[in-house]
Amino acid sequence: MAFEFQSESFCAELSAPTPLEQVLRGRYPGASWSAIRKLVSTGKVALGGAPSTEARQLVAPGSMIQIRMAAPRPRPGSQLGLERLLYCDPHVVVVKKPAGISSVMHEDEPTSLQEQVRVWLSERERRPCPPLKVVHRLDKVTSGVMLFARTAAAQAELKGQFRAHTTGRYYVAVAHGRVEDATLSFRLVRNRGDGLRGVTKDPNEGTHSVTHVTVRERLARCSVLECRLETGRTHQIRIHLSTIGHPVVGDPVYGRDHSGPRLDCPRTLLHASFLSFAHPTQRQRLSFEHPLPEDFEGWLRNERAVLAGRASGS
Repeated sequence: MAFEFQSESFCAELSAPTPLEQVLRGRYPGASWSAIRKLVSTGKVALGGAPSTEARQLVAPGSMIQIRMAAPRPRPGSQLGLERLLYCDPHVVVVKKPAGISSVMHEDEPTSLQEQVRVWLSERERRPCPPLKVVHRLDKVTSGVMLFARTAAAQAELKGQFRAHTTGRYYVAVAHGRVEDATLSFRLVRNRGDGLRGVTKDPNEGTHSVTHVTVRERLARCSVLECRLETGRTHQIRIHLSTIGHPVVGDPVYGRDHSGPRLDCPRTLLHASFLSFAHPTQRQRLSFEHPLPEDFEGWLRNERAVLAGRASGS
C-alpha cells in the first residue's frame, strides 16, 4: 500500500545541514525513498515558503518545511522567479544558477537552466522566447552567476570577451586539507586513461590551463578558496585542486580518489560568485555578485563549529 502524505508544516530539528530527502525520510519512516523523491520532484515540499524540487538540497538546522499536497506540479521555468534574475534586457540575461541542474540542454538531461530561463522569459514577456545562446557554462554540480545571450550578435561579442580574458570572474571553493596560495598551471586532457578528464605532462598534448588560488579562510579540515580563472576549461578548478591533492569537498568525480580524510557533503562546494563583462551593445561594464547559497553557508557554519570545538579543547 502506497504511503499517504498529509499537508503539514514542521521545523527541521537538525544538528547539521542535511539533505532534504533524509529529513523527510526521518519524518516519514514508513515512506519509501522513491515516494519521498516523488513528493519533492512534484512540487509538494517547500522550504521557508519557497518550493523545492531538489531532493538533495541541504536543509539548515531550524528550517521550516511545508508539505502542500494541493500544490500543482511545477512547470518548466516556474521555479525561476525574480529572486533568481540578476539582469535582463533584449541582448543578455544573467541569472543565479542552483547546483544540480545542467547549464545547457543535452540529450542525457530532462531539462536545463537554459531551457527553464527560456520558458520563464516567454511567460514573463508573454511571447515565445527563442532558445538562449550559450556564452559560457557552469558544471551541473556548481552554483552561481550564469550569463546567456539573447541574440547571435550578443553571443559572438561576449564569447570574444571570454576568449580574450577581458571578463572578470571568480569562484569560491572549499577544498580538503590545508591549501596554500598558488597559481596552478596544467595541461588538461579529455581522457587521462580511465575515461575521466585530467592532466598530462606531455607538452604536445592537452590544452593549457591556469587557475589563481587565494586562501580566504582556514578551517580545521579544509580551506575556503577564491579561485580566479585565467583560462576557462571544462572542470578546470575541480581538476586543478584534485591534482594537487586537495579536491573540492563533495565532488563526486574528482574527489573519489582522495587518499586523505574525506569530508562528506551532498553537494559540490564550488560556487561562481562574481562575473563582470562589457555589455555587448552599450559597452558599459556590468558586474554581478551572488553570495554563497544557504546550503553552502550552512555546511561552512557546521565546519566552523568543528574548528571552534577544537580550539576550546571540547
